[in-house]
Amino acid sequence: MVQLTVRNVREEVARALKRRAAANGRSAEAEHRALLREALFGTEEHFVQRAKALRQRLRSSVDSTDTIRADRDRDGAV
Repeated sequence: MVQLTVRNVREEVARALKRRAAANGRSAEAEHRALLREALFGTEEHFVQRAKALRQRLRSSVDSTDTIRADRDRDGAV
């Protein structure tokens, strides 16, 4: 793991971080990690929304069932 140091943070920002950590039942350090993770990678809800949008975009109107069965039957798979 890497340690990060943030300097020159305004007092009201530090207080807000501590309040947010307390509200989420985490230490200030755990809250900082969560905020960084969310800022860089998004929340789980955001991931789910992006995944749904991608599935919609990639959805095919072609039913591949017959092709898969033909390949399976040709290869002798059970």
